[in-house]
Amino acid sequence: MGIALNFLFVVIEVVVGLFIHSLSLLSDAGHNLADVGALALSLLAFRMLKVKANDNYTYGYRKTSILVALFNAMVLLVSIGAIVYEAIHRFLNPEPMPGITIAIVAAVGIAINASTALLFFRDKDKDMNIKSAYLHLLSDAVVSLGLVAGGVVIYYTHWFWVDSLLSIVVAAVILLSTWRLLKDSLRLSLDGVPVDINLEDIKTIARAVEGVKDLHHIHIWAISTTENALTAHLVLNQNTGTEQEQHIKQHIKHELVHKNIHHITLETEREDELCGQTIC
Repeated sequence: MGIALNFLFVVIEVVVGLFIHSLSLLSDAGHNLADVGALALSLLAFRMLKVKANDNYTYGYRKTSILVALFNAMVLLVSIGAIVYEAIHRFLNPEPMPGITIAIVAAVGIAINASTALLFFRDKDKDMNIKSAYLHLLSDAVVSLGLVAGGVVIYYTHWFWVDSLLSIVVAAVILLSTWRLLKDSLRLSLDGVPVDINLEDIKTIARAVEGVKDLHHIHIWAISTTENALTAHLVLNQNTGTEQEQHIKQHIKHELVHKNIHHITLETEREDELCGQTIC
C-alpha cells in the first residue's frame, strides 16, 4: 500500500512538474521514484532471505539484501549528477512558474512520505534495507517541507531562480542520506567486518574463557544485512580434553550471539601445535 501511494505521488509530481516547468518538483519526483524502487527491491530482497539454501548457493540468497542496498545507493548517486547539471542550467536561465502550485504538491508529499516512513520506524534498526528505506522516506518528507517554503517564496517574490536552488538542496539531501548507505553496503559486499562488530572485542571475549590461550585467523563477514558469520582458529591449553573443548566452543558461540554473530565455525588447536596457515 505504501509503495503504491508513493508511486502515485511520483506520477503527480512529474505531471505537475512538466506542466509548470518546475525542476524542483521533477528533481523531487526522481528522488521519490528512486525511493519507490528502493522499497520494491528491499521487499524483493526480504523475500529472497526466505529462499532455502541449495547445493549451488549454500547460504541461500541472503546476500541479495546487501547487493540491493548497494544498487540503491549507486542509483541515487547517479541521480544527483543529473539534478545538479540541470539545476545549474536552469539557474542561469530561470523560468517563471506558479510557486503556490509547488507548495501545494510538496505539502501532499510531506503527508505521504511521513506516513510511509512510520511503517518502517519499528524495524529500522534491524535491517540495513529497512533503515535505508526509512531514512529515504524521512528525507523525502524534509525535502518536501523545503519545497513548500520555496514555493511560498516564489509566489510572493517571483524569484524564480529559487526553484533551481531547491533542486540543488534536494541533491544535497540525497547525497547526505546515501553516502553512509553506499559505504556500508560496499563494505559488506567486499566481505568487510560489519561496522557494529569490533574485532578486538571478539578476541577479548574468547581469551577471557578459561582454557583459551588465543583466537586468531579470524574472518568475519555479513551473510545478509541482518546476519553475520565468523570462522576462526581457537588455541586451547595443551591439556584441554575433548569434553572441555566442546564446552569452551559452546560458551564462546553463546557469547558471540550477543555480538550479532550467529553462524560460527571454530577450528581448535593446542598451544604446542602450528597453525598450518601461511597467514595466521
